[in-house]
Amino acid sequence: MIIRKLLLSACALGFLSPVSSFADDNEINCFLPFWVGFGPTFLAEDLGYYAEEGLKVNIQFNDDRAVMMAAMEQGDVDCWEGTTSTYVTRPRTADSSGIIIGAIDVSNGADGVVADASIQTVADLKGKVYADQIGAPSWTLMMYELKKAGIESSDVELLSIDGGDAMAVFEDKSVAAVGTWEPLLSQVVGGTSREGAHILLHSGQYPGLILDVITIATAELRANPDKYAGFLRSIYRAIDFYDKDPDKAIAMMAPHFDLSPAEFLESIASGVDYTSYEENIELFGAPGSRSTVDDNFDALMAISIDVDMADTVLIPKNHIDKTILDGLWDGHKR
Repeated sequence: MIIRKLLLSACALGFLSPVSSFADDNEINCFLPFWVGFGPTFLAEDLGYYAEEGLKVNIQFNDDRAVMMAAMEQGDVDCWEGTTSTYVTRPRTADSSGIIIGAIDVSNGADGVVADASIQTVADLKGKVYADQIGAPSWTLMMYELKKAGIESSDVELLSIDGGDAMAVFEDKSVAAVGTWEPLLSQVVGGTSREGAHILLHSGQYPGLILDVITIATAELRANPDKYAGFLRSIYRAIDFYDKDPDKAIAMMAPHFDLSPAEFLESIASGVDYTSYEENIELFGAPGSRSTVDDNFDALMAISIDVDMADTVLIPKNHIDKTILDGLWDGHKR
């Protein structure tokens, strides 16, 4: 498996050439943000599940969705894992490549905003600096909460950052609050030199809303649905393994994020729930049916339009394919 932390700029596309090859139909090139919720993607490799499906999965860490989308459009990236809240925002349009085929985790507190002691409500941010990665779940939730509080985004000095830099950014005392995700969220709260730092808001206040999904390039999915069924089986077998032996699974996943097992456990304990196959069936429902995933998609789409983070209303049925999950294990070992 190839794992790299990429520079978060358009020039990162230049790093794709060593791993982007479609000579082998069994190869999958995948972009992931640096987020512990994606641990089962690595665990499936370490347990040999991809190999059992005849797959070679290359993973690159990259938190820049614009880079990912450009790479997916030009055929360099097949797979992206990230939140539905991020999926629906600009620059995605109805014609952008990428179809959601399953979920890997739900955030119940693992995305959030850290504020200094002077900020006790979102209304206190008026006239202050708020730093976050545009389009991240914490950014979406903050924009929503500001609107509820009657605060225009123009009344807050919004600083766009890479969410992975949250800890360093928050050390700047001119920044009143910063948004990020685990393991960085806990690290900012526990590691800052600023007294009184606290979590101002988090995804646990919106149960089940922030869902991490697996998205596949549209043309690639249509051409090779069986390949991506194997990819899902591998990940859900890894989640089964985690459910049966979490200590061993954590010990295997933690090094991929440069964390100790204790640090990894602390990160997921804050609100990361890996979604099993059965939970996915409950979330997605049968092909053609209306389900929780559709409701969440529409809710996040409405929020994104409301706070000017999206230009186009996307329709769930055009962006979610439930047929891959349906009968996923038929004729296959679990």
